[in-house]
Amino acid sequence: MEMAGKIACFVLLCMVVVAPYAAALSCGQVTSAMAPCVPYLTPADRKTACTCLKSAANAIKGIDAGKAAGLPAACGVNIPYKISPSTDCSKVQ
Repeated sequence: MEMAGKIACFVLLCMVVVAPYAAALSCGQVTSAMAPCVPYLTPADRKTACTCLKSAANAIKGIDAGKAAGLPAACGVNIPYKISPSTDCSKVQ
């Protein structure tokens, strides 16, 4: 539900930004703009993203685990797991 709220806010932001430059914003334009993010809404893709982040955390030697875990918040992104070599991505939903 939280992701849906973020998407709705993003769509609204797009509408506000684009509206002064276009006669009308179509649903097709909004859908096209959001299309790259839609796969993240499925559990399988969230697990894949988790696995990628975990692999990246494992690949970087000397990584500060505390800073890695805080990276999403520092970037203004909310993910349902922490970036850590010990994260169990099979439990990500």
